[in-house]
This record gives sequence, C-alpha cells and structure tokens, in this order.
Amino acid sequence: MTHHPSAASLRLHGARLLFPPAATLLFLVLTEYIARGTLSGDTFVQYIFPHPEAYLLAWGLLFLVWMAVDWLTRFAPLATLLSALLGCLPATVDFYILQLRGEPFLPWDLMQVSEAAGVASAAGIHVQKSMVVSGVVVLALTVGSFFLYRGRQKLPWVQRLAGFAASTAATCALIFGVFLQPAVTQSLGILPDAWMQDRYYRYYGVITSFLTNLTNLEIDKPEDYSEEAINAILDDVEAGEKYTTSPVYPGSYAAQTPADEQVKQPTILYVMDESYWDVSELEQYGFQFDTDVSANLHALQQTSAYGRVYSPSFGGGTCDVEFEALTGYSVSYLPSGSKPYQQHVTKPMFALPSYLKTQGYQTAAVHCFWARYWSRDTAYPNLGLDDFISLEKMHGVQKVRRHYWTTGLVTDDSMADQIIGQYETMKAQSDAPIFLHAVTMQNHTNYNKDNYPDDQRVKVTEAPAGLKASTVGALEDFATGIRDADAMLGRLTDYFSQVDEPVILVFWGDHYNPIDSNYDIYTRSGYASGSSADPRLHQTTLLMWSNYSDRAVDLGTIAAYDISPVMMELFGLRQPAYFQFLGRQLRAAYRANTRGTILEKDGTASNELTPLQQKWSDEHWLLQYDLMFGKGYALSRMGLESIAEGAD
Repeated sequence: MTHHPSAASLRLHGARLLFPPAATLLFLVLTEYIARGTLSGDTFVQYIFPHPEAYLLAWGLLFLVWMAVDWLTRFAPLATLLSALLGCLPATVDFYILQLRGEPFLPWDLMQVSEAAGVASAAGIHVQKSMVVSGVVVLALTVGSFFLYRGRQKLPWVQRLAGFAASTAATCALIFGVFLQPAVTQSLGILPDAWMQDRYYRYYGVITSFLTNLTNLEIDKPEDYSEEAINAILDDVEAGEKYTTSPVYPGSYAAQTPADEQVKQPTILYVMDESYWDVSELEQYGFQFDTDVSANLHALQQTSAYGRVYSPSFGGGTCDVEFEALTGYSVSYLPSGSKPYQQHVTKPMFALPSYLKTQGYQTAAVHCFWARYWSRDTAYPNLGLDDFISLEKMHGVQKVRRHYWTTGLVTDDSMADQIIGQYETMKAQSDAPIFLHAVTMQNHTNYNKDNYPDDQRVKVTEAPAGLKASTVGALEDFATGIRDADAMLGRLTDYFSQVDEPVILVFWGDHYNPIDSNYDIYTRSGYASGSSADPRLHQTTLLMWSNYSDRAVDLGTIAAYDISPVMMELFGLRQPAYFQFLGRQLRAAYRANTRGTILEKDGTASNELTPLQQKWSDEHWLLQYDLMFGKGYALSRMGLESIAEGAD
C-alpha cells in the first residue's frame, strides 16, 4: 500500500524549504534598513536595483550560513538568529560609525573595537527605530522557526556532517572565490570607489562592501623597487638642486632674504582645524551672514602665505589629511579606504616630526579627543611626536555642541589655551627648538542649529531659494564653528607675534562636509556640484604665517602631502631629499595628484596623467614605499638611519 503525504504535510515541507531563502532575504533588507536608517522607494531605485549582483552575493552568504548552522545543529532558531546577526550587527556598527566620522564600517576598524564604545558614548548615540523594528522581526522569525521546524525528522550524524561540509565549502568558495577576488567582483560590476567608501556602501550594501574591502589590506611592492632605482631618483634630486632654478614662490621670505640671514630653526606650529574652510566664500553665492566669520583670516592673508590644501578626504577621514601633511606621503598610493594610522604607521618611520628630531627639535601633539581614536596613541610616536596631550589629559576645557555629542566637544578657544600652554611647558623644559602639532574638534559634523543658543550662533540673513530650514540652521551651526576657529587663529597669532623667538604657524582645514543631509548648500548656490568627487569640495583653506616675515604669497592650491615641503621652502629651512623631490614634482608635474584627480599646474582638474606626470607619480610611490614599507634606502642616502631605529 503506497503512502501519499497529506496536503498539510506538503504545505509544511514547502514552508520549511521556503523559510531559509525567504528569511535570509528579509535579513538582508533589514541589514540595509539599519545601516541607512531608512529604506524608501528611492533607496531601491537609486542604489539597490542598479546593483543586484552585490545584494545577491550577500543574500547567498546569509543563506549558506543558515544552512551550515542548521545542518550542524538541526536547530533552526539558532541558524535563524546567527544569520540575522551576521547582517544586522555589522549594519548597526556601520550606522553609528557613519554618524561619528562620515565613513562606514571598514575591516580595519576591528583594530579599534575597544575605543569605539567610548567614542560612541561621547557622541550621544541612540537606538534607532530601524534597529527596534529589525529586532522585533528577527525575534519573531526566530520564534517562528522553532514552531515551523519542531518535530522535524532526525538525521544520522554522517548525513548532517555531509550537509554541514557542503554548506561550509560553498560558503568558503563564495568568500574566497568571489568576495576576495577583485577580478571576479569587478567582472560582476562591483567597482572599487577610491573616493568615497560611504558611496561604495550605499551602492553595494554593507556585507558585500565590507568583505570586498578585505582585499585592501595588502600593499604590493612596486615592480621596479630596488636600491638602484631609489638612488637614481635621489641622484636626479641632487643634480637638480645644484643648478639654479627659480623659486616656486619668488615673493617668499626665503627668496627675498640672503641665505646667511635666514632663520634656521624657528618654532613650528601646525594647527589642523576640524572641517575648516572659509565659509564666507558663500557670500559670493547668494548667502549672507550677520557677522564677518573670517575677519582674522582675511587680515592675516595680507601678510602671510595663503592658498588651499587639496584634501584626500570629504566628510570624514581626518587622519588621512593629517598623515599626508605630517609625512609628505600620499594616501592615494595606499589601498582605497585603508587608514594609514591604523594599518601602516606601525613602526618608526620618516615624517616631518621624526626628521626635525634629527635636527635637534623637541616634538609634541595636542588633540582634544580620545588618544586611541584613529590609533593616534600608537601612530604619533612612530612619526616622531614624543609627547601627546589628548582629551584624557585636558582639564578645565570648555565644551559646546551637545546636540549630538552628549558630553560636548572642546572649543577652539580652549584649544588655543592648550597649544599656548604646551608651548610654554616645552620652552620651560628645554632650549631646543619646538615642533608642535594640534588637531581641533569643535566643528565636527553633524550640524544642527540647536548646537548653539540663539544669542551665540552666527545667523544666515540671506540664502538661495529652496533651502530647507534645517539646512540653513545646519549652516548657521557650521558658520559659528568657523567664526570660533577664526577667533582661535587670531588669538594664536596675537600671542606668537609677542614672543621673542621666530615662529611659523601653519593653519589649515582637513576636509569639507555635507551640511545637513545632502549637498544643497553647494548645489543650490552654485558653489559646487552634488558630487563628493568635485575638486571644489577638496580644496580647504590654508595659511602659513610667521612672526618674522610679512610677505603675502599666493600659494594657489597644493596637495596636503606638500604642506611640509612648501612650508620649508617658503622659509628657507633645510629640507630632506625626499621633500626636495616633492618640491621638484610640484614645479614640474602637477599641484596635486590625489585619489584619481590631478590638479594641473594651472589649477584645472583632470583625471588622466600625462606620461611625464606618470613618471613623477611612479617615482613618488617608489620613494614612499621605500620609506614606509621597504628597506629604507632613501634614509641611508639622507643620513637619517636613526629614524627607522626609533632612536632620538
């Protein structure tokens, strides 16, 4: 007698077959819901539907994990919960990291887990609606799977292990054969985004973006790297220095002052101001403010070198800009999205501070946030910064902008106190010349008018039509920070103009940000386009002031990695051969070569290197590789072997 299954048992069997693909597909949707904070029709039309391959791969991974756990345990609720967590937990981390720094959750952030919680609490992180909804759905499906699979036929261990092995093998094949093979993912249409990891995640989703970024952890040695190649480049530098070339900046102090009369070892102060650019530029684009937010900057430009810094970052990645300015290395040669302080500055290496130490300088850094953020506590000593005054060591500082950051952010005015105080401490403890590097935090994203009381906030009195009230309010918040940064600049130049020793102050902004939720400030005014790759949104304000020269010099735009070579050239300071190379590159090749954009010598932007520019770029990478990762042949040529040993 043949036994035919009942309709009910067929339905149950069908439901059990459908549950894993359906549940994991829903988990994928929840992952994106959490990471983005919202899911609308536009999200699917603009980002998800144009890139189905990325989301199918992510779905496949969640499905295979569900199958592997279920085969091994035969406990469907555990398989359901673990596959949900595999998507939803990284998405939650991604959402918060994006709020904090404007960049998504990247593989190398796993090295920063311990400090992430402290940063999150400082920023006043709150549970989002998307997380609550997702939690309820996951819980319901987990419980539902218990009832759906209850009473399932037991299987022998051999069969279970075979199913587990097959599912695990398929999972590994997907990860190692697809996600971690750039040639494969690119052939599927998943294209790396050198400019903006945030945009990459929006297009391809959290899971696919995170896993494909794992391929960015390795640095490939240049094919022609050798001691002979390094020596040939430096031979060219030395030969070039022997014959007279006109200075890049003929009106500068060094160009106008006899060499034997030039100051040899001035105090050097670097101040990188968070999100700083001269927002009063918007007054040419239909905006008006109720005060002159850049009064000190504009006055100082009459007696200083001034221009713009071409930043590799937009909306985040402060440490990339800082790294370039302190070292002369370009992040463009490092894996897209990698963070040099966390991944690459892991041993003593050549940088401006370490070089100045060989010239007898004492060095220190001041930053008003946690020491371990961006791994500065380990990176700074490797760059030659001996003392580090971080937020943990600051007392009595004023804080503002508590709308997002519940504990507030240290004001630029308090940072002026910290910079002056650290300078005076260093003066008191040694007669050695000083290099002091400072990074501020007051004007960190996000912006909201509620960050300042009405009587303290800069007001926008005119704005282009069509801007939301929240966007105008966000601009008022941002402009207030610019006004306060300008006041700090005024305080510092007032103080250091009175000291009885020569001082150079280099002041610049790290990057532009979106102001409010999008680019309306830039697009509706015509200031810039709505693309984070727009070169206009990478040229922050730069000032190089000194208390012993009043020569106004228009620097134009220079790459962030050229800040130190240009500063040394302007003031006639003795440059290491690597900085001399960068100075010659600036003369001969381009003003910046950053993340796929070449700023030509005339200031126009392009995306293609000429053969001559390619040669300069290849030589830059050879020298940078040698100094960061290689044998240090250039250090020997420069007589700076002690740097690699971490010696004083």
